[in-house]
Amino acid sequence: QVQLVESGGGLVQAGDSLRLSCAASGRTFSSYHMAWFRQAPGKEREFVAAVSWTGRMISYADSVKGRFTISRDNGKNTGYLQMNSLKPEDTAVYYCAAGPTWGAQNFVYNYWGQGTQVTVSS
Repeated sequence: QVQLVESGGGLVQAGDSLRLSCAASGRTFSSYHMAWFRQAPGKEREFVAAVSWTGRMISYADSVKGRFTISRDNGKNTGYLQMNSLKPEDTAVYYCAAGPTWGAQNFVYNYWGQGTQVTVSS
């Protein structure tokens, strides 16, 4: 069992940066792939980025490639999403997820956090 808690969201202006954290409890986090998803009002939850349990495989959605960086520190049981050059269209609730299967689909991840709000003003 893994519990995930996101933090670091907030209200920023376009062009600013934010760093989201995902603190995990449970001994198996380091053996799970981890991903970030986001959901804007009235829209479906969408994939943002994923990092394998080793950190060697990384994948990004085209919309964030070059601006966002996903990482993890298994020693601290924590994952991160560094978001630079934020745009108003990045406004959403951001969720971290973990699970044993690699992929960009939300159904492959077994464990989810409660989400953290990111709002980018123009």
